[in-house]
Amino acid sequence: MYRYDEFDAAFVRERTAQFRDQVNRRLSGEINEDQFRPLRLMNGLYLQLHAYMFRIAIPYGTLRSKQLRKLAYLARTYDRGYGHFTTRTNIQFNWPKLRDIPDMMEHLNEVEMHAIQTSGNCIRNISTDQFAGAAADEIIDPRPVAEILRQWSSLHPEFSYLPRKFKIAMTGAPSDRAAIKFHDIGLKAVTNEAGEIGWEVWVGGGLGRTPMIAKLIRGYVAHTDLLAYCEAIVRVYNRYGRRDNKFKARIKILVHEAGIDKIREEVEAEFAQTKGGVLTLPQAELDRITTYFAAPDFERVNATQIDVLREKELDPAYGDWLERNLHSHRQPGYVSVTISLKPVGGAPGDATAEQMETVANLAENYSFDELRVTHEQNLVLPHVRVSDLREVYDTLVENGLATGNAGLITDMIACPGLDFCSLANARSIPLAQEISRKFQDPQRQRDIGDLKIKISGCINACGHHHVGHIGILGVEKKGTELYQISVGGDGTEKAAIGDILGHGFVADDVPDAIERLVETYIARRESADEPFIAAYRRLGDAPFKEALYGAQ
Repeated sequence: MYRYDEFDAAFVRERTAQFRDQVNRRLSGEINEDQFRPLRLMNGLYLQLHAYMFRIAIPYGTLRSKQLRKLAYLARTYDRGYGHFTTRTNIQFNWPKLRDIPDMMEHLNEVEMHAIQTSGNCIRNISTDQFAGAAADEIIDPRPVAEILRQWSSLHPEFSYLPRKFKIAMTGAPSDRAAIKFHDIGLKAVTNEAGEIGWEVWVGGGLGRTPMIAKLIRGYVAHTDLLAYCEAIVRVYNRYGRRDNKFKARIKILVHEAGIDKIREEVEAEFAQTKGGVLTLPQAELDRITTYFAAPDFERVNATQIDVLREKELDPAYGDWLERNLHSHRQPGYVSVTISLKPVGGAPGDATAEQMETVANLAENYSFDELRVTHEQNLVLPHVRVSDLREVYDTLVENGLATGNAGLITDMIACPGLDFCSLANARSIPLAQEISRKFQDPQRQRDIGDLKIKISGCINACGHHHVGHIGILGVEKKGTELYQISVGGDGTEKAAIGDILGHGFVADDVPDAIERLVETYIARRESADEPFIAAYRRLGDAPFKEALYGAQ
């Protein structure tokens, strides 16, 4: 993982000192909230319904054990003993006091972390595939390039006040596990005719009020030119993006209104001016950054496989966990382990200080001191020996972290919703908890199979409801919280936006509505191996509409 050099360390210290002065001036009344707002947003500090919320960056979702322990310390010392992992692989603390934020930042500095550009109209945290550097199907580990993009975009003087926030996602594998087509810029590792690895570039994706799938702007960009090409895209956006209407300010609207051909023409013209100049990435610098992400010192081990069926006979719960929460590794004898933060009745993405410390210990002892945060609000131990799986599982059981539901119906994404967020129209967390309880039987979950439910408490879509196989959007109508249900969304390389089936439901009726959708799927699937999303694509929305609203 990347380590700070002297410049990085001085950079975050100066930023912390600057923000401490700004906080002191706000507390003394020297500046008011309107003056303070743009300053705090550039440092990850929001003002929510009940308190400030502090969002801390976890670049490309990668953490060391000592960093997670520090987050546990912050949760215990300055919050209410827990943190919330988000769909941008960051962590949020919902209850800090304003006077404590500079001290929290000082603690983050000690472990090479910060909160810079986790909010505001700037380039946000860059996210990647949670199995980057470990997955068997990977072309290249995207994290070295993600780190270079992070350094390029941090406090970029030209891009600190863009028309709206700007998000970049990357995947180094053919299978898109980073939802790149729903980002302002999406980057996918590809090879050209000469066998050289570069990047396929997508632009103009996003969710929110106007969900759109990104469009391919260039099929191949070499490593050396990627900074220049990304800068060309952001410059074109900064020049032409709408600043008169925040609902039309994202690059997706610019791409939609101008057309991808016109945007490509503008970007290519800008790129032609900078290609081969100061933004050219020297191979020596790429090599230097890449050394930070060198593969761990894997051992050659005898146990390279595990008999899941046999383990399930001996211990069904352990067998279920093995079946759902492991991902194939490029190194024989190793796997990546997903740690679900979705226990039955839990708040998706929440982890207590004690649980964070447990995972930090597991990463240190069993995963080369490394762990990941996923955009689906779980944690990952990326490099675990097959022979260590039982010990890891037993520790997870002792700490309430052994839910074997990765990718199943209870492995939901949910935003904080109206329990915390000042923008929300409806609650998300209680609804997720009730759906989780409705489908808590492990055998029932396995019978249903792969099914992604995503819940947002407002149109801003922080819960990615548009790309859920079943998406749930909270809206407010005449003082009542209602929930619209959509079906057919997909955040993978087969990107799709879900179809809204009809009018909304009150919260108490939503779990039963989901039940009817599930039963319709089970009754009509061609076999137990046909996933929900495949059945929906084959059947269309008619049977699902009828399940919710009756015959039309």
